[in-house]
Parts: sequence; structure tokens; C-alpha cells
Amino acid sequence: MNQSNNTPAGTPASERSATTSLTTDPRIDLGPTLSGQERPDPSGVGRKTRNKVVAASFIGNFVEWFDYAVYGYLAVTITAVFFPETDPTTGLMLTFALFAISFLIRPLGGFVWGHLGDKFGRREALSWSILIMSAATFCIALIPSYATIGIWAPILLLIVRVVQGFSASGEYAGASAFLVEYAPANRRGLYAAVVPASTATGLLLGSLLAGLLTSMLETEQMESWGWRLPFLLAAPMGLIGRYIRTKLEDSPVFKELAKEDDAVKAPVSALFKNHWRQLIQAVGAVLLNAVGFYLILSFMPTHLHENIGLSQTAAYVATTVALATYIGFIFLMGMLSDRLGRKKVLMTASILFVLLTVPAFMLLETGNFLIIVLVQIMLGAMLSLNDGTLPSYLAEMFPTRVRYSGFAVSFNLSNALFGGTAPFVATVLIATSGTVLAPGWYLMGAAVISLIAVACSVETSKKPLA
Repeated sequence: MNQSNNTPAGTPASERSATTSLTTDPRIDLGPTLSGQERPDPSGVGRKTRNKVVAASFIGNFVEWFDYAVYGYLAVTITAVFFPETDPTTGLMLTFALFAISFLIRPLGGFVWGHLGDKFGRREALSWSILIMSAATFCIALIPSYATIGIWAPILLLIVRVVQGFSASGEYAGASAFLVEYAPANRRGLYAAVVPASTATGLLLGSLLAGLLTSMLETEQMESWGWRLPFLLAAPMGLIGRYIRTKLEDSPVFKELAKEDDAVKAPVSALFKNHWRQLIQAVGAVLLNAVGFYLILSFMPTHLHENIGLSQTAAYVATTVALATYIGFIFLMGMLSDRLGRKKVLMTASILFVLLTVPAFMLLETGNFLIIVLVQIMLGAMLSLNDGTLPSYLAEMFPTRVRYSGFAVSFNLSNALFGGTAPFVATVLIATSGTVLAPGWYLMGAAVISLIAVACSVETSKKPLA
């Protein structure tokens, strides 16, 4: 069937032509894999171009989440460096509070980067965001300790993390929109899964490096200079990512839109005026991902060490094993969503979290290393149902003219309110309730809200990008 016949009547001609050229031209070989042989379409999109897009999208999110992973996994060490005069629990709360505060700037970043990405192009926004983000991450390694400059140490850490949060707010949304707009029509879920896979890879490397450093260095060495090493890696990785992105062209869909001067001059305003229902649904759909991602993949090593009693090395090893399997799960779920649809996969994830989260946290209390690893793998598999599907779902929910803005605003708003605050909230809930099951109940509540939001939305996997 010619897909152009299914394009909504109100769709601008520029978007109809762009969508049709990408999805229905008989000369396009959609290929079974990301690297499969593929003849270029009329816009010049071929295998090499798509591989460059995949690489450019991967590295930016990798750098971003590598930093967040290191910060979360080395939270105990960072507490000793920047809050040495507080008791361990209060210091840990302050460390995670800084983590959370850096997320409060993300909605503003979502507005700014969304506006830039929809008005001037995805490539332009992504090229600048990775440069600012990697520079801020590198600066963390240069901040003197509390013992050296006193209260200015945590103040400088806060400032750098705010800059980092602002720049990072354009990464996930922009990379997802970029990939979806370049992807073959029946592989959008798989291509978009590259983004969460890159975040998981960043977490994995962060976990490996944190575990290696804590196992090889004495506590004094870690607090003196060891914790700085991972943050120093951001500079070369960021420069490589920016170089790759500057060599790319914008997506054919956006170029076609811009060619006819059909791009919205104020995309964020148009988003709230014409797509507010989708925006509300998107914020709710992201909630499970926001809370689950940070509790399961970032907060968990600290939780296992501080509250369950595992050694730091054992906690890092358990998380590393779970992350390695999680990356593979994400691509499987992306492909599954291409076959079954986004709604079915996302709703399945929410239902599983409602039913199994609290029992999973009860099993963590056993302190048995093998059981803990298996539980983390299970939680990671459940989260991958959501994480591997969400990028394509959000990108497809909004039309091309406001896609970057819609994705960035909804994703960053939910993450600012509930994602970045999740480790802090979990620490407070455990301290006030006296039970280590508190994070599980919190995660279950987030799953209920996401289930309702996704159930109220429309299926997006088969609709044209216009």
C-alpha cells in the first residue's frame, strides 16, 4: 500500500513529501539491520550516512550518562570530598541533592534546545549541546576539595552541575528525533533504541571504572585524586562527538520542511497551543522511565552498599552484570515495539513494575549476591521494555515541526521532577520510614501513573512522521 494515501489531510505538503520519500519509495532497501546493505533513497540516505548518524547520536548520550553514572556510583567518595563535616547519611543526602538540583534546570534546557533544534536544525543543537556538556563534566575533575577551599567546593560543584544539566537536556531528545527521522519506517523503534543503549553503555563503563578504582586504590587515594579520573575522560570523548556531528547533514524530513520555509518560528509556543494533550501524556509516560532508570541503574550500587550491607566492589559487580544484559535487552525491545506497537510494550512494562517491584526489593534484602544479581537483571529487563520503546514513542508522538521541542520538554520535565530527585527521595524515604522497601513502593507508584498515561495515548508506530 502506498503510504502517501494514509497521510492525514491536514498535513503540510512539505512533510507529506518528506515522509513519503523516506517510507514508500520502491528504491529504498530497508534492510534487516542497522548495518545492512542499503541503497540510498532520493534524499541521499544510505548505509554509511545512517551509520554516522548512529555513531553521532550514540556518543553524546554516552558521555552524558557516563558522568551521571560516575557521580552516582562514587557518591560515597564525593560525599567525603565535598561534605566531610556532616554525618554520612546527611552528607549522602546533600550529594544526591546536588544531583537532583542539576535536573531542575533541565526543563528550561528542554525549551531552549527544543526551540533551537526545531528552528535551526537537529544537527546544530546537538553539536553545541555535546560541547558544553563535555566541558562541564571535565571541569568537575578540576574542583578543589572542601578541605582546600571550604564551602566554595560544593558551590562550584553545584554551578558546574547546573551547566551540565542545562546542556544535557538537549541530548536524549535531539538524538532520538535525529535517529527516528533518518530511520527506515519499519525500523524506527530499533534505530531509536540506540539512544537508551548509549546511556546504558555510559552507565556500564562508569560502573566498571568506579569498581576498578575502588578495588585498586586506598580510600585516601580515592578521595585525593582517584575520583577525578573518570571526569577527565569527558573532554576527548566530547570533542570526538562534536567532530562527527559537524560532518552530518540534518535529517531529510527537517530539510524538506525548512526548504519551503515551513518551520515554526516559535515551536515551543506552537507545542503548548496545538499539542498540549500529547505533551501531558508524554510527561506521564516518561515517569516510569525517569524514576526506574535512576533507582535501578544509578542509585542501586549505593543502596546495596549503604542499606543492604554489600561491599562496594560487590555492589559494582552486581550492577555491572545487570547493565551488560540490559544493553542487549534494549535492542530486543526496540525491535519488539516495531512488531507489536509502542503501546503494548510500554503498558506491559508498567504492569510488570506494579506487580513485581516490591517483591524484587524484598529479595534484595536477603543480601545473597547471586539473588541480588538475578533480581537486578530482572528489573533491568522490565525497565528495558520501557526504555527501549520510549524514544521512538515520544518522537513519533509529535509532528516534525515541534518534534524536538515536544520530546525535550516532556522528557526533561518528568526527569527534573521525578528522575533526578529519585536517589534523593529514595534516601529520604528509607531514612524516615525505616524500611529499605520504600524505593520499591515509590517505583510502583510511578508505574501506575505511566500505565494510565500510555493507555490514554494513541499507537504511534505505524503513523507517518508528519
